[in-house]
Amino acid sequence: MSYSREGRSASPRASLSPGRGRRSRSLSRSRRSRSRSRSRDSENAANPGNNLYVTGLSTRVTTVELEKFFSSEGKVSECHLVTDPRTRESRGFAFVTMETVDGADRCIKYLNRSVLEGRLITVEKISIKNVA
Repeated sequence: MSYSREGRSASPRASLSPGRGRRSRSLSRSRRSRSRSRSRDSENAANPGNNLYVTGLSTRVTTVELEKFFSSEGKVSECHLVTDPRTRESRGFAFVTMETVDGADRCIKYLNRSVLEGRLITVEKISIKNVA
């Protein structure tokens, strides 16, 4: 695909390829809107106190094992084990959301400083204000 010089304008953008200039503008526009909406969501988000931050996990731990471990103290709503994008191994920490605040409190009381897969783990509550 070739472009003739007559079809191009004499503007400073004439030296850029047509696709490249358009793409960078649209990406920056979408990044701005995404970051704005994310901050708005975190300002309005309420943390009822059932969100837990788990550290000290073994690289062998899976999401299923973690969810089973925490379900001994209450119903688990969500379990997110943070993994390395390349190797898919655990990075040693996770976020667990319990269905109730009482369940989260029991997890902190009974599972904090317990052993999972041969590693001493810590369990603590997180708040949205500390993360954002």
